[in-house]
Amino acid sequence: MVIIGLEVVALIGLAALLVDKTVTGTPHNKLGAALGAGMVVCGAGALALAARGLQHLRPAARTPVVVLQLLALPVSYSLAFQAGLVGYGGPILVAALAVLYLLFTPPARAALDRDPDR
Repeated sequence: MVIIGLEVVALIGLAALLVDKTVTGTPHNKLGAALGAGMVVCGAGALALAARGLQHLRPAARTPVVVLQLLALPVSYSLAFQAGLVGYGGPILVAALAVLYLLFTPPARAALDRDPDR
């Protein structure tokens, strides 16, 4: 839960940075930059809602978290290894792998798996 919370905070910070760069900088496409910031805010919101669902042990909350973590893997790989920005991509990669691992440990599965008798 803590790792997902840190990811949400980081995404909100990234959205603020994108808005700042859009307003104070000279992007080639201001609408595209604003939409990018909006998508980051939507991702942070979805992740925050899913984290809340996990906190309340709702099985359906695991799927969006897994999907967002799986989407973070190629982004982190691209940042860390292709763009050479290990300081940015490395933490994203470690966080995504940690969340995926923790969601599928036996205690987490016992708490979040649906009862097959229902």
